[in-house]
Amino acid sequence: MQIWAPTERIEHQHAYSLRNFQGGTAINLSVDDNHSIYGFRPHNGSNQAWIFQQDGDRNQEWWFIRSSRTGQYLGIEGNIDNGIRVVTVSSPFKWDVRDSDVKNTKGIRIFAYGTNFSLDLFCGHSGDNTKIQLCRSWPSAMQIWEFTERISMQILPVNTTVRKAFITGDLSTAEKLLTQDINTDSNNYISYSHRSFIMARQHEWDRALQDAIKSISIQPSLAGYISKGIALCGKGHIQDARVTFDVASMYTDQYSQTTQFLLLIKTIALFGAGHHDEANLLLKELTVGCPNADPRACHIVEAYLRVQLGIKALDGEHYNEAAEHFTAAINCNALSSTSDIHDIYEDLAGLFGWDFKSLRLTAHQKRCDALFRADRFQDALNSYRYMMDTSDDITTANCLDHAFIEKCSALFLTNGDTALAASNYDKAIDQYSVVIDLGNTSDVVFANRSKAKLGKMLWEDALLDAQKVIKLNPSSHVGYQLAHTALCGAQRYDKAIDAFTTMLSKLDDAPEAQIRELRQQTAQLNAFKMSPEYNELISLPTKDSNLRTERIKDVVATYFRRVLLSHRWEETEALLPDIQDKVVYELSGHGGIAKLQSFCKIARDAGYRWAWMDTCCIDKRSSTEVQESVNSMFVWYRYSALTIVYLCDVPPSSKPGALARSVWNKRGWTFQEFVAPKVVVFYQKNWSLYLGDLSPNHKESTPIMKELEDATGINARALVTFRPGMSNAREKLQWASKRFTTVQEDVAYSLFGIFGISLPVIYGEKKQHALGRLLQEIVARSGDITVLDWIGQPSEFNSCLPAHITSYTTPPRIPPSLSEDYIHAQVSSLQQRMPTDLELKFYDQLEQLRVSRFTNYRLRLSCISFRVTEVKRRRDLVQETPITYEIKADGLHDLLVTTEEALVQFSRAKIIRQTFLLVLPWDRYLLPDHVEQLDLTDDTENIGDRIEPVEEESRSQALRLMVRLGQPFDALLLAQQRVGEYKRIASDHNIVAQVKDIASVHLMNVGTVEIL
Repeated sequence: MQIWAPTERIEHQHAYSLRNFQGGTAINLSVDDNHSIYGFRPHNGSNQAWIFQQDGDRNQEWWFIRSSRTGQYLGIEGNIDNGIRVVTVSSPFKWDVRDSDVKNTKGIRIFAYGTNFSLDLFCGHSGDNTKIQLCRSWPSAMQIWEFTERISMQILPVNTTVRKAFITGDLSTAEKLLTQDINTDSNNYISYSHRSFIMARQHEWDRALQDAIKSISIQPSLAGYISKGIALCGKGHIQDARVTFDVASMYTDQYSQTTQFLLLIKTIALFGAGHHDEANLLLKELTVGCPNADPRACHIVEAYLRVQLGIKALDGEHYNEAAEHFTAAINCNALSSTSDIHDIYEDLAGLFGWDFKSLRLTAHQKRCDALFRADRFQDALNSYRYMMDTSDDITTANCLDHAFIEKCSALFLTNGDTALAASNYDKAIDQYSVVIDLGNTSDVVFANRSKAKLGKMLWEDALLDAQKVIKLNPSSHVGYQLAHTALCGAQRYDKAIDAFTTMLSKLDDAPEAQIRELRQQTAQLNAFKMSPEYNELISLPTKDSNLRTERIKDVVATYFRRVLLSHRWEETEALLPDIQDKVVYELSGHGGIAKLQSFCKIARDAGYRWAWMDTCCIDKRSSTEVQESVNSMFVWYRYSALTIVYLCDVPPSSKPGALARSVWNKRGWTFQEFVAPKVVVFYQKNWSLYLGDLSPNHKESTPIMKELEDATGINARALVTFRPGMSNAREKLQWASKRFTTVQEDVAYSLFGIFGISLPVIYGEKKQHALGRLLQEIVARSGDITVLDWIGQPSEFNSCLPAHITSYTTPPRIPPSLSEDYIHAQVSSLQQRMPTDLELKFYDQLEQLRVSRFTNYRLRLSCISFRVTEVKRRRDLVQETPITYEIKADGLHDLLVTTEEALVQFSRAKIIRQTFLLVLPWDRYLLPDHVEQLDLTDDTENIGDRIEPVEEESRSQALRLMVRLGQPFDALLLAQQRVGEYKRIASDHNIVAQVKDIASVHLMNVGTVEIL
């Protein structure tokens, strides 16, 4: 028979286990000198304290017994004849509390007010153990409850406010309240131990240890020694911590559950100190070697530690290892249901800041992420589906990790696009179907799947997807075009004609580069519908769909060919409101209007119907349109039929060299406006051809291109054949470094098209942030770390990036070319000096390094690092800033670094806590080409005889790499900020370092550092 439904754990000096004779139910009860009875279940962390509360004047004889958590009261139920039980009630039930010698033993008798029912609470002795009994004293002295087992004190505070602050992580409130307790009573050893836990949660290990020692000095206790053990582990004093936990076991009174809890705390503390193997061994022994241990508690801790190992492996980019840890956590029986874990084991949650409520969800989501990063995409998808299938509705809602879904969706979408381009229609259909299953129901996905089905001649299935495209994007011509093709394939020509007619009406929204790259107005479409070309298309025969489609594209592309203008903005320019719904040639021809009129006349005389000028063809009042325009500008110029460059500062009849001196040649936006289009013609201030060159494309004019090559320092061929993308990123940044823009953010925005990048346009974010986002995206997508090769001031965005694009003006340092004779001689020398396994191990470490990653302002740089052992300022150079330092590092020749930053000086004799590193950023291009796999299928040769040359080749590759690493290299100087986090120290000159002895690979640390 259960009397209490406890929900709050308490701590007290006198605590005992209460057993129900009738039902076998057990609760715990604590009693103090103030007649407070605290009741709670022994195996449930959610327990409730019952307190004697006097009614009114303290001279009154009756009391209430009230739950300190729920406010409910203890009452009685039933009658004397049929049995009475104690229950919780919502209304106060008064009890008389009287001090008396119950059964000749000091105790308390409580009477149900107004009844003859009473309970006796008293202490007795049985051997060496104290026994407390709760008896029914009327109508007979039949015993109902008996305390049979001593319970040791609990770890966390009993005070409701302090305890809640512990559990919820409101550590400042908990610390404040505990400090108040200590100030009130300087001998409050319990509050000292509890405050030590707070300090440990905040990794303030010195203060945590100080409070723990103070608690023990006042009165040794379990909580005191536990707090000391945790603090010592945090400080790395593992041997002292082990001894302290051993002493703590003396204060468990050999109660098995408290002993187990102590060992779990010790396990977690050792794990947190990095002693994972010892912690895992202790946990294993505790699980299988202790007969009275709570297996669920062990499994909970195991699951949590597995998750932590998984997160560490994930951060270290060991994705398969991380997936194994998360899988092990998921397979723990403890995670089958997490609804009550946090409550049952809230002492662990409070001590270490753990969140058991989200443990299962975290394990599932992290496993999906690890599998995805390990390129195990199908496993990641299966893991995600398993997570969704095995979760309840509430958890399922939390499982919807949209970032993960987007990553998976993007991956399968890319795979589908690749398969479609390769005409692998079955795979394309499968990949697009997965994308749709993941919830990506965009019209583009259905359109691509429809195309794949058309390739398989699945006409009806393709039509269904085409109809979905029309429903999702009714303004686009694409759905109707797909429907037209599917209907023709199904020989439903009447419906096909209807679809074709509708498709023509939708061409204004067509996404093809030749048709839609510029914003088409209604007037354009109406003009097209009135043209002979449109009438020709309507009268085309309907049966030969392929020929008809090609003819439609040719006619539409020709009709909508456009000419773009590249120019330097002047003081007055024609804006959209100035010309909207007006005839351009009828406007007053001054300033920007005159420029627009001349431009249109040139385009019209060249046989084009449409012209585009950025000042008046973009509605700058619309942030959405500006966003689209900035990200589309390169493509628009790329697919222009002709780009006219207007040189407003080049007078008529200018001599060669005027173009090179023109301000147009120094602007940021004009760089992409020249390299993007295929056909360019230059015009002078009076709209006459530059140098009188009548060639239809000045990109094919030798004198003009020679002038541009000399002015920009860019090879003429590179200017003509330019392709956007991430390749040669450092060179492209150098090209852009001498150009300037009026709006500071445009320094970065004008390069989006150059690198084939589309990013949010956020005017007002400032230049450093805009440039930082661009450079971050380059590294994140390509892994190209040459963008880290710069000198100057560091960016506020990330210290490894420059504050200004001018930092790229200096050409990248090109490593010296090594002759084969030199390499061969060095390899021979290394072969005699180095063990084979050492060089191969080093090579393998480098080969396993992942590409550097850049996300959320943080760079995870793969590198070879050398620990700096001395920083000393040069006194012979009289200067305030910049400052020159002499730097010594393990394994490197001494070098000089000049920087604006003041560095802490130190040496081997004067050690400081901050760590400095010199690092060589690792680029996989340094690895020699892998030898082709030998064909081992020929049985006529001995396999063993053929393996040996492969091993020799591997060693040769490793040694050749080491020879290259022995050459001078551009190093980065890093200063540690927090554990595992570094900041780059910028220099006014390249930091050129060189390894002393390339055979000393033990001084080279291969790994990843995180740079802020």
